[in-house]
Amino acid sequence: MLIVMGHVHVAPSAMEEFAADIQALARSVRRREGNLSYAVAVDDRSAGRLLVAERWRDQASLSAHLDAPDTRAFMGKWQGRMTGDVRKYDAANERSLLDG
Repeated sequence: MLIVMGHVHVAPSAMEEFAADIQALARSVRRREGNLSYAVAVDDRSAGRLLVAERWRDQASLSAHLDAPDTRAFMGKWQGRMTGDVRKYDAANERSLLDG
């Protein structure tokens, strides 16, 4: 499994537009083969900071998502209008939070 996690920043004045666009994208992303979870949440509205949290079955699934027409259209629209630090992590030992 791959975990994608990090922050994205947009101008505070663009938060409403960005949130609407990312929520529209999220509806299709959650139905994609290999997507285990996909969430974007406002972390600090006044700073224009959002938290990104995704889980993917494997690299092939994540790559297909990144190459999908709607993902590319979203990135094209927001390229130059967003910054951030979003990282990808390999996960191999998933278990309940309370498991030791």
